Amino acid sequence: MSNIAGKAYAMNVITPIRWYMAWINKLIFKIALSNPSTLKGLITLSLIHYARWVIIPRDGFPRLDPSQPKEELNYSYMLFFSNFNGSWDQYVDSFTFAIPSGLDLFWKWNVRYPKSVPLTPFHDYIRHNQIDTAHYYNAYPMAASNDVKSAQKIKKALINFNAISADKAPEEFFDDYNKLLNDLQHHFGDMKPTPIVSLSADAVRKRYLQIPE
Repeated sequence: MSNIAGKAYAMNVITPIRWYMAWINKLIFKIALSNPSTLKGLITLSLIHYARWVIIPRDGFPRLDPSQPKEELNYSYMLFFSNFNGSWDQYVDSFTFAIPSGLDLFWKWNVRYPKSVPLTPFHDYIRHNQIDTAHYYNAYPMAASNDVKSAQKIKKALINFNAISADKAPEEFFDDYNKLLNDLQHHFGDMKPTPIVSLSADAVRKRYLQIPE
């Protein structure tokens, strides 16, 4: 399916911005990067792999060959790229609830931006400007970002366990092993395709695909 690789979804949104206002967006991005607390609500969303904004000036698009005609564009363009886990709606809604003022600040100067609240016009704006990802490679398609973090913690714990408990008596080893399992149990997860966001969403998916209950 386009945009999806296992548990992950790739989003690409390209929006026009008036070329004479693009410098304001660049200044806003610079301030946000120098003060990460402005993005605290976004950073705390564990479903996000990464999110990036890029502004390309109207005369900044590459010419692949000297024979290629030079483009005369009326707008500069802001590119938004993100990878995340979960559904499209879940992600966009989380973004809105996490940094509504930040979204409005980042996209304020973009053509026909409706603001992040209410949700329906914002959803329509993102859908209209989204470019589907026809080819999407994911090194760990069945792992969410939290799965990867958990795997790192499990690996470190196993290495430490092996160093400390390998030469212990069977009874002590068994006690240490049980303690290890108890300490790590919340880091074990299922390596499956895109998770069910809700029972109602799953029911709709099954009806659409005509999958028996």
